[in-house]
Amino acid sequence: MSNSYGERFKITVFGQSHADAIGVVIEGIPAGTALDLPAIRAMLARRAPGNAPYATARREPDLPEIVSGATDGVTCGAPLCAIIRNKDARSGDYDALRTVPRPSHADFAAYVKYGGQNDSRGGGSFSGRMTAPLVFAGAVAMQLLKEKGITIGAHIAQIGAVKDEPFDAVNLDATALDALKEKQFCTQNDAAGEAMREAIAAAKAGGDSLGGVIECAATGLPVGLGEPMFGGLENEIARCVFAIPAVKGIEFGSGFAGAALRGSENNDPFCVQGGVVRTETNRHGGILGGLASGMPLVFRAAFKPTPSIALPQRSVDLAAGQPVTLEIPGRHDPCVVPRAVPCVEAACALALANLIF
Repeated sequence: MSNSYGERFKITVFGQSHADAIGVVIEGIPAGTALDLPAIRAMLARRAPGNAPYATARREPDLPEIVSGATDGVTCGAPLCAIIRNKDARSGDYDALRTVPRPSHADFAAYVKYGGQNDSRGGGSFSGRMTAPLVFAGAVAMQLLKEKGITIGAHIAQIGAVKDEPFDAVNLDATALDALKEKQFCTQNDAAGEAMREAIAAAKAGGDSLGGVIECAATGLPVGLGEPMFGGLENEIARCVFAIPAVKGIEFGSGFAGAALRGSENNDPFCVQGGVVRTETNRHGGILGGLASGMPLVFRAAFKPTPSIALPQRSVDLAAGQPVTLEIPGRHDPCVVPRAVPCVEAACALALANLIF
């Protein structure tokens, strides 16, 4: 079932963008876990729409309702189920898109796969709206990981042509990762963040959109976490990250840039610091052979520009079999990257939780 992930820490996401509610079922949470509800709500608020000029105008409070699996915020051992009600959907905005697919959106492939029965309102189950329950589950996983000394954090590495300062992949610590979560616009360099906001505003004013890159890291991973071959740390993280709509690429450590280097340039020499074996550099991104090396885990996810733009685009009326010019109404993010930061953190947390618990 493609809406489910995990074996030891398992989640199942359900709902559609304009259904009454969306939600998630989580299995594998130890009984007696006191859920940090304020932290969960705070992480959802970072993803929520309608909170900034660079986000969609759709306003959703995204307040989770726990319907089973916990009493007074303490888990009882049964699967934890939470729903998030959709309160500001405008389904009429999508009437014209029922048979006219948006370029670079899932509309066409979904229409063919489901014989035209797919829910096209807001993208249905292919919408970025579905990352809200993903973030809820990730927030729970992050709480459990934090208790084991593992911290996850991310920042906007790039929007359009504007870049932020990259993580220090050698000396990164939990304090720096947690500090990023307090920022409204999550960049390490505030000047870069302001330039990114200006770039988004310019694209929006022109009826267009921008893509970008999010860099995510985790500290405190035990050496050897992961499995070889198909159960590698990269495999699990990539599987979860690609559940986020608009993600088109992922790289770990030096990634694709490492392909242009020689082994003498890309290799990370081993050393001993404070009686602990480390590496002097961290081009391997904290993963060797699919296993955690003990260095900070560092990866980057690339996001395409939002497909729903105000400019006229060429498409096809699938019912009539005729070319048409599509002008998309409704409310859409000119750039999904700022709101996707907690989504990438959540995806990382779910992959790590499934390997640890």
